[in-house]
Amino acid sequence: MENRFLVDSEFLSPQALARKHQLETDPSSRKSHMEYLPGMEQLHSDVRDKVIGQMESYDPARYTARDVRAALDHETCSVEDFKALLSPAAEPFLEEMAARARLETSRHFGNTVYLFTPLYIANYCENYCVYCGFNCYNHIQRMKLDMAQIEHEMQVIADSGMEEILILTGESRAQSDVEYIGEACKLARKYFRMVGLEIYPVNTDEYRYLHQCGADYVTVFQETYDADKYETLHLMGHKRVWPYRFDAQERALRGGMRGVAFSALLGLSDFRKDALASALHLYYLQRKYPHAEMSLSCPRLRPIVNNDKISPLDVGERQLCQVLCAYRIFLPFAGITVSSRESERFRNGIVRIAATKVSAGVSTGIGDHERKYTGKEGDGAQGDEQFEIDDSRSFDQMYRDMESEGLQPVLNDYLYV
Repeated sequence: MENRFLVDSEFLSPQALARKHQLETDPSSRKSHMEYLPGMEQLHSDVRDKVIGQMESYDPARYTARDVRAALDHETCSVEDFKALLSPAAEPFLEEMAARARLETSRHFGNTVYLFTPLYIANYCENYCVYCGFNCYNHIQRMKLDMAQIEHEMQVIADSGMEEILILTGESRAQSDVEYIGEACKLARKYFRMVGLEIYPVNTDEYRYLHQCGADYVTVFQETYDADKYETLHLMGHKRVWPYRFDAQERALRGGMRGVAFSALLGLSDFRKDALASALHLYYLQRKYPHAEMSLSCPRLRPIVNNDKISPLDVGERQLCQVLCAYRIFLPFAGITVSSRESERFRNGIVRIAATKVSAGVSTGIGDHERKYTGKEGDGAQGDEQFEIDDSRSFDQMYRDMESEGLQPVLNDYLYV
């Protein structure tokens, strides 16, 4: 599958083109994806073995309609029940799963839906991930905002009424070091009640520093929990180290972060196994750190700059809905975020069933919130986006739409005293 993503760029030097070709065609030229690099902290946690053991033994085809019926009849959903609800045998039960999921969502979250927006502050990246628009071999407009530009973007977003922000960077320590991200967190704390981070994984002490700077929670996409598939998709850079990425949420919790979020990028590998692993990653860590707030995301692949052929493998909207309903039934207390990768129609429907959080006023580019929020062009300096979104509604429009669905939009539910 991965070969359909690769597009040789006319902008690469002959040397870079040769290296890119070597990485793609000669596995022996790539460093081991299971070997830690210097400076990477190792946790020796038992969570990884539990998650991967369950995923590797999972055979979705062995579950029957009787297993699904039993899972829906049980008051509490076990791991085995969850596996049945993710299986192909559960597809004819989707309406019943949605009704059960809606009941669980109402029971634990009422009719609330949380709103947030992402802010990309840099798109430099040192990784070669073949499905990502930021990858180091993709010819895009690169940009890193300085602190004045970051504060201006934050002012524009805060003026819209938004109270929660998610700060993102490309995965480049050289361009976006921990101190730079920390300063952005300090600025964000001036304007927002909730500050999240989606950055490259760091060590426990670095997460502690970022928390002290104002960050509340950390989101990390494992992309795929299938380590063999992961190796073929992440050909260069720190992100290539699969186990270091896996343990990022636990390091963040040890560093004092209040919450963490988990996800696979559905469509990179077997989506049923990746969905199972994502939920079990949360499940086992929740038992180890019961004080922490934890949530799941459910992104699917989206087209990227210079490559519009990327699409999720075998993950249609019905399959995505099945995954989200299974998540809610198995993890009734967990937050579930549905991003603007998905359509307006789908997001309007799923927040009434299983999702509890949606993004609004989204840009995955660098430095263009003023244009998107006010119609002004700003200083004209912008960086290319990471991927295409499918729901471009503004914060105001999203707020009104959620109210029209009979939901209560929530901007923040946490106060520091």
